[in-house]
Amino acid sequence: MISRNDWSSWFYPARPALLVGVLVGLGGCSGFSPVASVATALTPYKVDILQGNVLTQEQVQVLQVGMSREQVRDILGTPLLASVFHAQRWDYVFTLKRQGQAPQRRQLSLWFKDNRLERFDGDDVPTEQAFVESLQVQRKVAPIPPLTATPEQLKAFEAKHPLQAPALQPAPPAVVYPRLEP
Repeated sequence: MISRNDWSSWFYPARPALLVGVLVGLGGCSGFSPVASVATALTPYKVDILQGNVLTQEQVQVLQVGMSREQVRDILGTPLLASVFHAQRWDYVFTLKRQGQAPQRRQLSLWFKDNRLERFDGDDVPTEQAFVESLQVQRKVAPIPPLTATPEQLKAFEAKHPLQAPALQPAPPAVVYPRLEP
């Protein structure tokens, strides 16, 4: 027969392991998933990943067939993809991945002939205003406490925290330095 001391010496150190085993066992049940709920509640912070050139409708509307490469570069910036094997084609790609939002991806391809813009094609791009609005993250905000106090609250605060005038310190004596030049 196992004495009480023998049982407790085995059971108490094994409690965390038994608890984890029960939770993992219950995690297999479809109706109860503590592991999934804890994992979703404790997600680590993920850094926003922004790659490429921001493309807006205002920029694309300025493009005109016949523009030089320099003019296009001034409007859209340096292309993300400019291949040596496809020297007559520039690809502008924009991707944005943010935690809690669907990834954004846009692409614009430009073809040149004799260093002049021949044609361009790509995804529909938002206006600058729509792009800025898409960057707004909807976060849960706690209600702001009232920033005014009633006269009774002010009197109660003054009673708990009496105002003490700071002790006046005499000014330090002025330091006179010798001249550096003769």
